[in-house]
Amino acid sequence: MSSAFFDMPWWQALLNSTLSLNQSNSSLFLLDVPCWQSSAMTLTLVLCYCLVLILGLIGNILLICIIMHQRDPPNVTSILIANLSVSDILVSVFCLPFTVVYTLMDHWIFGALLCRLMPFVQCVSVTVSVLSLVLIAFERHQLILHPSGWKPSVPQAYIAVLIVWLLACVTSLPFLAFHLLSSEPYSLLPAPLSQLQACLEVWPSQQHKLAYTTSLLLFQYCCPLLLMLLCYLRIFLRLRRRQRMLERQCSRNREDEHRRVMHSKRINVMLATLVAAFAVCWLPLNAFNAVADWHQEALPVCYHNLLFSLCHLLAMSSTCVNPIIYGFLNSNFRKDVASVVLHCHFQPLEDSYEHFPMSTINTDVSRTSFRLRNNSV
Repeated sequence: MSSAFFDMPWWQALLNSTLSLNQSNSSLFLLDVPCWQSSAMTLTLVLCYCLVLILGLIGNILLICIIMHQRDPPNVTSILIANLSVSDILVSVFCLPFTVVYTLMDHWIFGALLCRLMPFVQCVSVTVSVLSLVLIAFERHQLILHPSGWKPSVPQAYIAVLIVWLLACVTSLPFLAFHLLSSEPYSLLPAPLSQLQACLEVWPSQQHKLAYTTSLLLFQYCCPLLLMLLCYLRIFLRLRRRQRMLERQCSRNREDEHRRVMHSKRINVMLATLVAAFAVCWLPLNAFNAVADWHQEALPVCYHNLLFSLCHLLAMSSTCVNPIIYGFLNSNFRKDVASVVLHCHFQPLEDSYEHFPMSTINTDVSRTSFRLRNNSV
């Protein structure tokens, strides 16, 4: 997402925040400016990271388990949501712990292999997560705006997932090529601190680095946000137009008409929530990374780590938000959760106006009034 970082912008921002090379004689800015971080603040950040990690893992693992235990064959939406959950699990496992340890310790302790591998895996997992959100938005767009036209099939969904993973791997390859372990940032420190190592980005030139990080910003955040906004905006406009058509019709039951109107409003609010959650979670980190790449002097030295940690924590919270928005807010899905938890065989009800279609949205125009039918995830 530009999102996600663990892409170059994020990793470089983290590196710059802790091990920034000085153009003068000193190696670490910490030597020139004594910065002290409150132990209470550090403990709070660690606890928040642990909470996000636990909630993200539980939510996404439960979401995958529910999808796997459904009696019905997997549909396109369930495949895409499961793929989103897998990528979010990878984000939780590879982006959270390693980033927290590196930020707090100010040096790399995981070896040369992980120095190259971890940024690559982080970028891949975030890219897959972002592109999965775009695919879900596109599928809903086709279901609502073109209910009788082309819609992706299950085999096409699997192909799309494969393409997403391949594309994410290709775009993340520079992390494998331009990361290395070095003791240079600590060379002027007294022993044994001079033996510490940092995981550095070593590009052929600054121009190459800026070109890649800027492209990644567009690919992971700006373009996905624009595509999601367009898809959900068109869905919103279509639903609003059909809502007005309903209001013009004579309803035999005012209560039923009121229920349809309220249901349509809830859908509109949820569509806005989908876009807002993506934009809000990832905007601060992307902005921080952009400033760190293009104008690092604007970032306060002593609060660099703190600012990064707060922005990064907000971005990582998306791993907790996604299962809620794309799964648990669907009443059919909640019934599946209850069925698994209680070990009972409960068949979800269909055709309920109270079910918000956070999975597949189908348009049923067989009757005179427009209605939404929610299929289980």
